[in-house]
Amino acid sequence: MDWFKKKKRWDLETDVLALGTGAAGMTAALAAHGAGASVILLEKSRLVGGTTAVSGGVVWVPNNHHLAEVGVEDSRAEALAYVKRLTDGRTDDALVERFVDTAPAMVEWVEAETPLRFKALARYPDYHPEFPGGKAGGRSLDPGLFDANDLGPWKKSLRRSPVFGMTAMTVAEATDWGVFSKPLKLPFKLLGERYGKGLVCYGGALAGQLLKALLDRKIEPRLEHVARELVVEEGRVTGVRVEHQGQELFVRARRGVILASGGFEWNRALAAQFLGGVLTHPNSPPGNEGDGLKMAMAVGADLANMSEAWWCPSLVIPGEEYDGKQLHRGDFATRSLPHTIIVNRKGRRFVNEAQNYNDLMKAFFAFEPNAYERPNLPAWLIFDHAYLEKYALMTVMPGQPAPEWLTRADTLDELARIVGIDARGLGQTVDRFNGLAVEGVDPDFARGESLYDRFYGDPDHLPNANLGTLTKKPFYALEVHPGAIGTKGGARVNVDAQVLRVDGAPIPGLYAAGNVMAGVTGAGYPGAGSTIAAAMTFGYLAGRHAAATSGT
Repeated sequence: MDWFKKKKRWDLETDVLALGTGAAGMTAALAAHGAGASVILLEKSRLVGGTTAVSGGVVWVPNNHHLAEVGVEDSRAEALAYVKRLTDGRTDDALVERFVDTAPAMVEWVEAETPLRFKALARYPDYHPEFPGGKAGGRSLDPGLFDANDLGPWKKSLRRSPVFGMTAMTVAEATDWGVFSKPLKLPFKLLGERYGKGLVCYGGALAGQLLKALLDRKIEPRLEHVARELVVEEGRVTGVRVEHQGQELFVRARRGVILASGGFEWNRALAAQFLGGVLTHPNSPPGNEGDGLKMAMAVGADLANMSEAWWCPSLVIPGEEYDGKQLHRGDFATRSLPHTIIVNRKGRRFVNEAQNYNDLMKAFFAFEPNAYERPNLPAWLIFDHAYLEKYALMTVMPGQPAPEWLTRADTLDELARIVGIDARGLGQTVDRFNGLAVEGVDPDFARGESLYDRFYGDPDHLPNANLGTLTKKPFYALEVHPGAIGTKGGARVNVDAQVLRVDGAPIPGLYAAGNVMAGVTGAGYPGAGSTIAAAMTFGYLAGRHAAATSGT
């Protein structure tokens, strides 16, 4: 800031400046522009889309206007009861109410202002559908497919998922086709044709259509512009110091700066400082290093929910890279399918393996005070050859030879010895589990009882879609790493997405949305797309409020 005081001039000026091109930043930019403000949108990386573009692209919106199309009834009261239960007391009720009340209107606005047309996923359950207010489907919205050719020269700048970036199926199709339980029955010819034509799906489709709407409004994101410092004049945030290709720029924002720069999961120092669990294998783009969080802290922002993340177990294929870093693949289904269990180094199960990824991961962080250790780290996915004959294992399709990087042995005792698991404990665990799998009931961890569990299971496997014996050699072990889609702690905001000081007063000119903002769902994860829905909703609120201010 001292440098700016000496320079006394701005290199660029606009009404509203948004930082980050995920769903939060692009929605904020569109909302601000739609409310009559001029907009500049900056992106740290060379690609557009942020964490959104590598996600499933689903948006979780209770009481949305598409529910009637799939015969689902919802209400404000049900949504509030459900979300408030999951926050675990970590979020102000006013923010939850603002989200529940605004998200449906935000979706209608997005459909009116962009190419996006959502479809309610009737069979995609909330993550705790049995809780009061939970639903068996309909709240998660599918963004459909998008023809990336519509972006023209910007097509090459759309971020692609390293996992499903070469596929082109809607979430509804993936569900109907049995992408997890029947991988060999996918229409590979059709998928290849779609990919060849330039169609993208999931988060790429959502990000692509938001980008198309921006380009239609002559708003071109400025790539490789790294925001470093907020400029504050007379107590108000008036701009940002930016680095671009070795040059320093000062960008003035007359009405507001909107932080939408993602979480801090790739910043090991911040993760160690704040998170309540161990995070070693993030699933998001490696550029999420807490830039926005640090800028907000530097101007006195209050923080909240800093110990939480959108937790997700990670699996690794050695040598796979994304943006120059080892790729960590989030595991959403492998552990839910029959013929698998997760055990700790004592060879014991410790969690319902089919539980939603966010809540499942928390069991990995259990602490044993006498030994002063986390007994469930490290942990391993254990499965038998029957699994590899039926289901996919990341890039390995059913019937393909087991890859060299996969640890195997003809006996459980030998497998335990190789990876460092207590052999006696593993043997006893598998013996008990096999009996439970035959009966089709898991009294130990209730695996397969929730509708959500069964959604990721094999519906043709009886008597339980999630339970299958481990009897067919060879046996396999794969370490399950602590991962996260992103962090969910950050700057505390009010119902207009204004960043707050510790005393509760807004910091004039500063807003936040997405994973740089303290997560509105607290400790919980209501359903598929909760991350993106909150990001878009508070981006929408931030953009509209900033555009309506008198500014400087």
